[in-house]
Amino acid sequence: MPAYVISEVEMRDAASFEAYRALAVKTIEQYGGRYIVRGGAVELIEGGPPPKAIVIVEFPTIARLREWYASAEYADALKHRRTALERRLIFVEGVSVI
Repeated sequence: MPAYVISEVEMRDAASFEAYRALAVKTIEQYGGRYIVRGGAVELIEGGPPPKAIVIVEFPTIARLREWYASAEYADALKHRRTALERRLIFVEGVSVI
């Protein structure tokens, strides 16, 4: 069953953001992930507060997603993340299609 990382992000520092993104992209691919949504237009329909930029990444399984997040490779990206952006990060399992 696929699993997803949903991030709501707000950039803090452009240079750190680019460094973080370059490292994160490589690690996501390395662990079988792929971007579904990355920074497109966001429209609030119900509720609040207004959303920031949204990123959604699909992984083949929740186990693989957790391996990626805990990996030494992604730890290098996380060093930049702290200065690059503010975010909310959510892990969610998808629906099995039979």
